[in-house]
Amino acid sequence: MTLRADPAPAAATRVPRFGPAQRRVHRATALLMGVCVATAACLYVPQLAELVGRRDLVVRIHEWAGLALPVPVLAGLASRAFRADLGRLNRFGAHDRTWLRAALRRDKRREARPAGKFNAGQKLYASWAAGATLVMLGTGLLMWFTHLTPVQWRTSATFVHDWLALTLGIVLAGHIGMALGDPEARRGLRTGSVSREWADREHPLWRE
Repeated sequence: MTLRADPAPAAATRVPRFGPAQRRVHRATALLMGVCVATAACLYVPQLAELVGRRDLVVRIHEWAGLALPVPVLAGLASRAFRADLGRLNRFGAHDRTWLRAALRRDKRREARPAGKFNAGQKLYASWAAGATLVMLGTGLLMWFTHLTPVQWRTSATFVHDWLALTLGIVLAGHIGMALGDPEARRGLRTGSVSREWADREHPLWRE
């Protein structure tokens, strides 16, 4: 008589990736960023402006959503897990340079793209988005409080704000497009866990 091993439970094939704090910060930031982008489109695209109307209300929503944009991240700093992920995003190693070279060559082999919990592309996106958000916040404040700065400053702030907003919209569209192409990554942000096979394939250097 042979003994048959019981199959491993389904939970064993899942790997915890994000805790409640990381998921809540991501959702809140995504919501506020979406409001900023949507209201900006209503302010600058004539067809949308005519369709929506009430420009003063749209401006106020845009301003307050922009002011609130850093709040989820600041609140998330109370979580040790969130701070640990920020540390991972802020560190670049030799494997990240290897990943970037492979991405530039469009080399999709697994061994050519080593990555920890976050790959080099995600680290660059996070750094750029954080910097762009701070610049947008600063220039937005200069545009809002017009009596505090000379006209030349406000003109320059408007130029930077508008063009950076356009760039941010394009980069966000790319970010969303890549997320749509990776259902397991989206599941990780939605449920907090990913399949072990996906983790081994996409993030081979990640070990919790």
